[in-house]
Amino acid sequence: MIEVEALSKSFSFGTKALDGISFTARPGGVLGFLGPNGAGKTTTMRILSGYLRPTGGRARVCGCDVALDSLGARRQLGYLPEQVPLYGEMRVREYLRFRADLRGLPTRERKTAIAAVLDEVGLAGESERIIGQLSKGYRQRVGLADALLHRPAALILDEPTDGLDPNQRREVLDLITRLSRDRTVVLSTHVLPEVETVCERVVIVDRGKVVASGTTAELIAGRVAPRLADDHRGASRFAIEIACRGDRAALLAALSAVPGVASVEEDNDPDGPDRKHAPDGAIHFLVQLHPDAGPDPTGAACEALSRAVLTHGELRLLTPARSSLEAVFRRLTAAPANATKGALPR
Repeated sequence: MIEVEALSKSFSFGTKALDGISFTARPGGVLGFLGPNGAGKTTTMRILSGYLRPTGGRARVCGCDVALDSLGARRQLGYLPEQVPLYGEMRVREYLRFRADLRGLPTRERKTAIAAVLDEVGLAGESERIIGQLSKGYRQRVGLADALLHRPAALILDEPTDGLDPNQRREVLDLITRLSRDRTVVLSTHVLPEVETVCERVVIVDRGKVVASGTTAELIAGRVAPRLADDHRGASRFAIEIACRGDRAALLAALSAVPGVASVEEDNDPDGPDRKHAPDGAIHFLVQLHPDAGPDPTGAACEALSRAVLTHGELRLLTPARSSLEAVFRRLTAAPANATKGALPR
């Protein structure tokens, strides 16, 4: 298990990369750890793996505090960084023997451990090949074999499919799924369809804070309240997409006044899921309803929203929003208009 409690990290000149993030990753599944560039993902992973010390808060890997017992935590953890540091002139088995020696594996266990990880990651037939001559997919497997060599109870994988072709990507994802059956696995990636495929739970961070967490299905359905900077908990359970014509300000005010509406925002995403069904030139609104607005998004709330639009303009489309993890991610991590341009450290 990986436990992160109110973790913070500040760098020089007062730059705060992490601002009190908390989450838990449990054995038997993959936790997706997501965020835009500069959100604090890599900083978190470097703290967990012992490369950085936190400024505040606490992190534990299988019960070992990463600050107080860094060596104990690292014994429990396998880490695959985004850029896998391999020696290209070495052969696969030779490299793993070298790594086993660095990790202090007992001599009598090394041969068995190397054979086991070669088989586990599908490299048994490539063990005598020179690493520099392998495809990127196989080099990723060598990195995974290295991370698994000491039989860790937890794995952190940073962009493990970056640069792979679709077949290699599928093979690595299948491997990650198998590895998660008896381990704690944290996966960081920008390829969100992969997260929907392999991750049971997701944590989204932005500007050093956790903005949402829950199962993939909960996040897509909007049933998880985002944890924003002001700790606002009034997230809605349902979202409704509206396309209409009329005075923008009047329509916005009318929709916002409908009972049960938590928020109304103009949806400027040209690739939104319902754009192909709405006419050009329409104003698009995304209406969020309070959780207690009722379980049927096509019921009274939709009727009231329709009346509000027709009072001030022309209704062209009203439908429950069809979301995806990518749409949720964009909505939660969109930079505010007054955000500074300087990105935080990753």
